[in-house]
Amino acid sequence: MIVTPDSGTTLIRGADLVATPWKNGGGVTREVAAFPQGAKLDGFVWRVSIADVAQPGPFSRFDGIDRTLVLLSGAGMLLDEANGPTHALKQPLEMARFAGETAIDARLVDGATRDFNLMVRRGAATGEAEVWQVQTEGAAGAMGSASIRHLSADAVLLFCAAGSIDVTLGDATPVTLAIDDTLHIQSPDGLACKVSGEGALLAIRLHYA
Repeated sequence: MIVTPDSGTTLIRGADLVATPWKNGGGVTREVAAFPQGAKLDGFVWRVSIADVAQPGPFSRFDGIDRTLVLLSGAGMLLDEANGPTHALKQPLEMARFAGETAIDARLVDGATRDFNLMVRRGAATGEAEVWQVQTEGAAGAMGSASIRHLSADAVLLFCAAGSIDVTLGDATPVTLAIDDTLHIQSPDGLACKVSGEGALLAIRLHYA
């Protein structure tokens, strides 16, 4: 179920995401959101998804796409670029960025993983991903029991990667995000965003060219 707390914000529940098996049988993908809505793989400006990776193997090629991959759970994976570096994702919330046309071969460290994927069409938009750690006040490295940030972009997605987090946008009623839930916020312009609880959010800011 998708509900809209206000005209500019959409709440996407992780429990409602539809799993699509990969053609090679190596895993499944759940699309979280894309722009334009309903765009196919050859027509999106940006796309966010969750992938359950069950087997090692090569990544699909996406020419002209900038990719960001974040490990959500599992022992991790090693992403070997052809004639290039290896991106090691061994701890949850570690992140790798690479061009979609780069030949990537993925090795699993110890069994299946779950990953967050951001794909942005180069020249049409830019995207940036940031991890917000939200913990009880006094914990090492914590943002505190409540933290306020200001959001400015053409689109922002707040994805709950761990725990349970309350998000308050401006003067709106707080929304509780569980794991795999996402808030999609259209065109925030300095919108105040207060987060509280305990867990981690992935904050995705998207700017159109």
